[in-house]
Amino acid sequence: MNKIVVDPPLRSRLDNLDSRLELCDQSGRVLGYFVPASEQRRLLYAWAQAEFTDEEIKCARQEPGGMTIAELLADLAD
Repeated sequence: MNKIVVDPPLRSRLDNLDSRLELCDQSGRVLGYFVPASEQRRLLYAWAQAEFTDEEIKCARQEPGGMTIAELLADLAD
């Protein structure tokens, strides 16, 4: 992902936003969209919750096997 560092005046305009924002140039042409971090997190959690039912999560937790993150990272390093 590319990154742009915003200057203080723009940052003050973006602070405290709680919804998506359309960014346009002076002629009104859409350049892109800004999604505040809190809104992005909310959208990701909503998407993840919609992907699996409570029953699917319960079944997955009861399946034998699996590994810790440390074990996974060690396995990937090999």
